[in-house]
Amino acid sequence: MDNMQLITLVNTQIIPVCIFLIMMGMGLSLVINDFKRVVQYPKAAAIGLTNQLILLPIIGFTLACIMPLEPEYAVGVMLLALCPGGTTSNMFSHLAKADVALSVTMTAVASLITVFTIPVVLNYSLIHFMGEGSEFELPIIATMISLMKLTIVPIACGMLIRRYSPKLAQSTQVHVSRFGILFLTLLIIFLTYIQQDIVIPALIAAGPVSILLNLSTMLLGYYSSKWFGLNFAQRTSITIECGLQNSTLSMFMALTLLSNYKMSFTPAIYTLTMLFTAGILVGMLNTKYLKAKRLQAAIAK
Repeated sequence: MDNMQLITLVNTQIIPVCIFLIMMGMGLSLVINDFKRVVQYPKAAAIGLTNQLILLPIIGFTLACIMPLEPEYAVGVMLLALCPGGTTSNMFSHLAKADVALSVTMTAVASLITVFTIPVVLNYSLIHFMGEGSEFELPIIATMISLMKLTIVPIACGMLIRRYSPKLAQSTQVHVSRFGILFLTLLIIFLTYIQQDIVIPALIAAGPVSILLNLSTMLLGYYSSKWFGLNFAQRTSITIECGLQNSTLSMFMALTLLSNYKMSFTPAIYTLTMLFTAGILVGMLNTKYLKAKRLQAAIAK
């Protein structure tokens, strides 16, 4: 199998199937109450979703405009900023002892809403950065249908499995989450192999904007939720949810819907950034948690 056949196989079959499985894995962790929680606890959900669905794309667009980026890398920033969080954000919220229920709710609701917002805003971004009449303009309705097939449908399948076979869902969910991280790692390795001649230039070009996007959105998530009086666990969840995007979905859109490897490099570089910063955050919070537990134990004695 030559490189072109390998690229075609990965883009048209392997990536869509793997994303379907990853999104179904998200559905395995969801129940109807996760969507009702937006109404039951509107303040935290509203602050988190406003950050993720409105402010994050604005920050992404601003950075893409003011940073000295090639058009493809700028579009890559928008691919990231428009995507919801993923199962990775839920996992890190759990590790950070944050409000996991809020994290899951934000991921679930954002995954449904972005099916309709991504094609519209992305199409505008393509026209803005690539030029009107370029080959990268997307058919909005067809793109919505493609995203539905890879988000809403598998999430619904996962929820049905959770509803009628909870034991199977519980035992499978952990494996699917691990598979998602493994697949994301392999996808980045694949991109590096296929486009090895531009890896270093891409790191230099898209690295700074990836770091700025990640840090600015996490800080926005934390301080906006703090200003509105949310508790520490909720602030942590919103911080993580704003900083950890579904970069797998971003790369899928770049590689499959737009057929452009260069656009996928910003999400790939951002993945390394977000996992690094999230790991540091979890480490800091766990250290703080352990110190608090020791202090409580000492006081109890």
